[in-house]
Amino acid sequence: MSASDLIKKYNVPVPRYTSYPALPHWNNSLSTESWKNHFIQAYEAFGKSDGISLYIHLPYCESLCTYCGCNKRITKNHRVELPYISAIMKEWNLYLELLDEKPKLAGIHLGGGTPTFFSPTSLGILLNHISRTSTRSEEFEFSFEGHPNNTSKDHLQTLAQFGFSRVSYGIQDFDQQVQLAIHRIQPFEKVKEVTVQSRQLGYRSINFDLIYGLPHQTLETMKATFQKVKELMPERIAFYSYAHLPAAFPAQKSFEAYLPDENQKRDLYEQGKNWLLEMGYEEIGMDHFALPEDPLLKAKNNNKLHRNFMGYTTSPSKILLGLGCSAISDIYYAYGQNEKSVDLYKEKIIGGTIPLVKGHVQSEENLKIKNLILELICNHKASWKDLESLSEELLDQLLVFEKEKMVAFDANGVRITEEGKPFVRNICAALDPYMQNNKKSKPLFSKAI
Repeated sequence: MSASDLIKKYNVPVPRYTSYPALPHWNNSLSTESWKNHFIQAYEAFGKSDGISLYIHLPYCESLCTYCGCNKRITKNHRVELPYISAIMKEWNLYLELLDEKPKLAGIHLGGGTPTFFSPTSLGILLNHISRTSTRSEEFEFSFEGHPNNTSKDHLQTLAQFGFSRVSYGIQDFDQQVQLAIHRIQPFEKVKEVTVQSRQLGYRSINFDLIYGLPHQTLETMKATFQKVKELMPERIAFYSYAHLPAAFPAQKSFEAYLPDENQKRDLYEQGKNWLLEMGYEEIGMDHFALPEDPLLKAKNNNKLHRNFMGYTTSPSKILLGLGCSAISDIYYAYGQNEKSVDLYKEKIIGGTIPLVKGHVQSEENLKIKNLILELICNHKASWKDLESLSEELLDQLLVFEKEKMVAFDANGVRITEEGKPFVRNICAALDPYMQNNKKSKPLFSKAI
């Protein structure tokens, strides 16, 4: 089968596998008390030794980026900052009450929304409270997502004082017409300024988020964007596929007439990937690239790469605790998601309740399949022992991929070939019992390509 035939066959909706099962397949059989018990169990099993990681969702933005699929609230009223910060501190306290010691933190990630919507003072209040009520693991990693237009030197200094050393800037594209269409206007000069400031203040790893498949993108416009990226050479690149879901995010309808078709979109990815490799970046896995000296690439080469709701990570922690509205937690034994509405989230916190609205308790089979998918996504291989949990029907799926030269078998197990790496999500989906049982249902995911 030719490359174009494979692209046509596998250009179907599949999960990104930041969790297994994927969120639409959660069983939602999780009470608050059960969640608390699983959290305590996970902390005793893993948290004491490896620490826990925090994901803190800060949902506010001053303006709407029309491509965005994140949970956000648009406002220019900055009086919302302290009440929301207060709610997160109270939520953190609800978890502290379950433990008999100060927890050890392996990482903190501030996501959004726009974390730098919040003033350095507001962020300092939150981080000071977390710092006073926890300790740090020896190899902690603190990071945040910054908007180039409003990430100030004060933001960078304040966060650096609390141990933050990695920042991810949402660039998406440098072309002016593309920026106008997606309502994300940020001059290259501003991106350069904040990148230089970050390095001067000691940030060791800078990531740029780029997106292919946006309105008005062409190979020519993307080449100009990558030339600007080459001038700044961030340590990491996340090169994401644009997910067009106008039913869920109506603002996307404003530019859908200008989107590249599927063949054009695939060409954008392939050429973008080649440009990154020519610059000296190496491919980590789905959507992610890094320079040779970056810890993410070193983790991959040492088979220590991990994947969770924040994407690829070097953190060894099996506990990712989400704080804030819509934040998702992975505590190994269970998944949980907070109330999406800011107002309902704060209401539950004020009432002293952990604000879960969705959850999933992991079965033994879930954990085995999760481990298999993590091995394939992080290391592009799996042992025969990892494959033991698969049914005969699912194993037959691997034989299809073997005929298509996307996987290969050896004495150790199965590995994904170079031809198969662009389709790793499809391979995982073929080994996912939930996806196989729901093939006839309405697609719940963005397309693979």
